[in-house]
Amino acid sequence: MTAYAIAHIGPGPINDEVLTYVERIQGTLDPFGGRFLVHFKEHEVLEGSWHGAPVVVAFPDLASAREWYASPAYQEIIPLRTKYLPGDIILVDGVPEDYDPAQTAARIRESQS
Repeated sequence: MTAYAIAHIGPGPINDEVLTYVERIQGTLDPFGGRFLVHFKEHEVLEGSWHGAPVVVAFPDLASAREWYASPAYQEIIPLRTKYLPGDIILVDGVPEDYDPAQTAARIRESQS
């Protein structure tokens, strides 16, 4: 099942090191089947606050996403970004195409009774 790395990258200076990170990140994703779905695009905040940039990367599965994040190639470039741009990153499994949120609610209701 498709898994996602979702990042909320905080505001900060875009300098040569950050640009080097951006230039090199795709090379760290390729061996794990990672591809950008969202990368530093304009966004509209509908609830709450969101300062910074959204990033979403799809992977074939959660194991591939974990392997990418732990890979020496990615670990090598992380400081190029984190030194200047704070961020929160999560890995999460997607849902199947036939996902029905009402069924999830029913399971939760059943478990609470």
